[in-house]
Amino acid sequence: MGDNGLFLSDVTNTTPIGLLEKTLAFTEARNKMLATNIANATTPEYRTKQLDHAAFQAELKAAAERRAGTTDRIRIASSEQFEEDDAGFLRVKPTEEPPENLLFHDGTNARIENQMSQLAENTLMNKVATELLRNQFEVLAKSIRGRAG
Repeated sequence: MGDNGLFLSDVTNTTPIGLLEKTLAFTEARNKMLATNIANATTPEYRTKQLDHAAFQAELKAAAERRAGTTDRIRIASSEQFEEDDAGFLRVKPTEEPPENLLFHDGTNARIENQMSQLAENTLMNKVATELLRNQFEVLAKSIRGRAG
């Protein structure tokens, strides 16, 4: 790809596109995890998994602040639940969600209404990030074509 491939990589890693890409990767993984929790809500002894979206958003903000004023790649610091591999892809590691009080009679800690609420919230976050990313690509496409606005 030569220099053009490097340029495209620079653009996507150092602008809001990189932040949105990581947000989409996180929300996609969290949607899969929540769907698994919902599917296993009646499985005896199943313990729900969690991915802390507040911790991820805080780290995303910190990564943007660390990168501010530089052309460095946006780097997410590793935590118990997420990390970035050498290629810059986000990897998540859901942890077991602690029960709020007692486990249910079948040994589970799944509250279906809580899981559905989290799924709806996460889906909305994914939708917003998708729309923002689409807007970023439209701006980029207009810039390439030489049009402003």
